[in-house]
Amino acid sequence: MNREDFPILNEKVHGRKLVYLDNAATSQKPQQVIDAIVEAYSHWNSNIHRGVHHLSQVATMKHEEARQAVADFINAKSAEEIVFTKGTTDSINALAFSLGEFKIQNSYPKGTIISKFKNYIQEGDEIIVSGLEHHSNIVPWQMLCGRKKAVLKVIPLREDLSLDIEAFKGLLNEKTKLVSVAHVSNVLGTIQPVEEIIRLAHERGVPVCIDGAQSVPHMRVDVQALDCDFLVFSGHKMYGPTGIGVLYGKKEWLDKLPPHEGGGEMIEHVRWEGTTYNELPYKFEAGTPNFVGSYALHRALDYILETGWEAIEAHERELTEYCERQLIGVGCRVYGVGQTKVGVISFNIIHNGQLIHPFDVGTLLDQQGVAVRTGHHCAEPLIDFLGVPGTVRVSFGLYNDKNDVDTFIAALKRAEKMLTA
Repeated sequence: MNREDFPILNEKVHGRKLVYLDNAATSQKPQQVIDAIVEAYSHWNSNIHRGVHHLSQVATMKHEEARQAVADFINAKSAEEIVFTKGTTDSINALAFSLGEFKIQNSYPKGTIISKFKNYIQEGDEIIVSGLEHHSNIVPWQMLCGRKKAVLKVIPLREDLSLDIEAFKGLLNEKTKLVSVAHVSNVLGTIQPVEEIIRLAHERGVPVCIDGAQSVPHMRVDVQALDCDFLVFSGHKMYGPTGIGVLYGKKEWLDKLPPHEGGGEMIEHVRWEGTTYNELPYKFEAGTPNFVGSYALHRALDYILETGWEAIEAHERELTEYCERQLIGVGCRVYGVGQTKVGVISFNIIHNGQLIHPFDVGTLLDQQGVAVRTGHHCAEPLIDFLGVPGTVRVSFGLYNDKNDVDTFIAALKRAEKMLTA
């Protein structure tokens, strides 16, 4: 793994060399991605899809090449199934709005002349999430349920912080209209049994959305193998720029769903009497898209693939196991121990039976040049389940190494000594 590709890692924080362990929040960017942004604005910046001149044609080509690259990266059947958004949160909100406005045709006896339609999600219908979710995969569904008088159901957690799949089976019924779950917990780093969740939901004819914000950057994700109906993720967590994300949807779903925004590009024809919508995926991409962001994301995907999934997964797994052993060895309470994880660990320092507040720990680590995340990590229901005010979270990227872990553990010991003196 070439740390030299990431210029920010040469920065000093409070006079110390930066040790960046906050990758679950956002990853750092290799020079290749930074150069791509400069290249786009310096050489072919122009609005896409609408111009016949050279710059517009080049920009359009780069944007659509990026769409195909994303489709290949997650093994979608077609680039038509890739919708560019601002990020994971934007993707889920777009899906929640479209599902709320989606109407299906009622079944009527043969001979009925007037065809009628009903809302896909109606009063009393149910949407299922899990007890591990990020707020981005909770609040949009709460808002949808509020609009439609539907009900949000939650897959409970077992004591070991795994999902209770038997309870999930009991939640599925004829009122279930969607299941939306995280592939990987952003707090615990644990990989969820999404294959089984998808299979069980599909047996009931229920579509499934997978929040891939913490999985797509760290492990190979194949949407056809998973058979998920929707997958959402962000570019900025996978060495790409901010402001670009992806909503993948099976074509049969995207064809049926109405657009969530109106404006330029998402239309076929606009008349005072009404508007017809563009073909996929453009009907979901109103206005000028982030074509610079998509180009830079393409370069980030290239960087990941050039590094190689086997190398990335093995490296991050080794770091995670190494760090977790060290934390347990110094007496920290680590959450989700014993489960398969990507490079995310949450913990707290317990001294003489008392929890040291994670904010204090994070502040003292920062003074030593170590960047971690503290708090509820936008997953308050999970933190409430743990019965703590928050956790300290360390999370790895492909550029981290064991020296980073050793520096972090040494800084953590100094912080604990200062806080318990």
